[in-house]
Amino acid sequence: MTDLIIMNQHDSIAEIIINRPEKMNAITPEMSVELARICAEIDKDDGVRVVLLRGAGERAFCAGSDLKSLDSYDSAWAFRNRVEYGTTIRSLRKPVVAALTGWVLGGGLEIMLGADLRVAGTGARFGAPEVTRGWVGGGGASQFLPRLVGYGQAMRLLLTGDHIDAKEAFSLGLVEYLVADDDVYETARALCRKLASYSPLAVQSVKAAVRAALSMPLEAGMKYENELTCLCFAAGNYQEGSSAFGEKRSTKYAKD
Repeated sequence: MTDLIIMNQHDSIAEIIINRPEKMNAITPEMSVELARICAEIDKDDGVRVVLLRGAGERAFCAGSDLKSLDSYDSAWAFRNRVEYGTTIRSLRKPVVAALTGWVLGGGLEIMLGADLRVAGTGARFGAPEVTRGWVGGGGASQFLPRLVGYGQAMRLLLTGDHIDAKEAFSLGLVEYLVADDDVYETARALCRKLASYSPLAVQSVKAAVRAALSMPLEAGMKYENELTCLCFAAGNYQEGSSAFGEKRSTKYAKD
């Protein structure tokens, strides 16, 4: 089982690989549990600053749930407690960059939506086909999509189950970067290295503040942002950043 979800660490970047290319990286409930375990470990590891998420092979980032594996669950309760794709990724305090090639469908789309930044290849295709199979995805698409692309476009994708190409996904704001398929991994790696060079506390604070904006009233969000700013200042981040700028040198942040 552990070979189906792989985690490698390169310096301060943790790379999670959905490793089932012969099945287009379709996820089983057991793989979902393993993904959650790995993410929990990453969040506790101060040596990890950024997470890179990708699928093995070129055919798919992730084609969603392995429907055959779900047949073994005889109740909705069992399914509910084993399939939490999007929320698992979204719960990470550290930034997550998704490298997307090939098919990104169903649960794969929900995993992608949990990331903070998405790099897609021009050949990638996206969709939420669950409604065409008589069910609703349980990994957060109905909650995350409207926040990302708006109510109307979310309804179009979720109600029709239609696929869209990478160019349209980029125009909708579903992905933030659109590059040639051969450049996806290196572009995502370069982005991870860039984020890893910044203060971990500052990066995690930005993520926390922006995520709070999706659920907090404006005034509460502003107060929370101010608290995070004070925390970064107290940790010496502002002082180090200002000194490095004035001295024309690279910043040297502590582990925070």
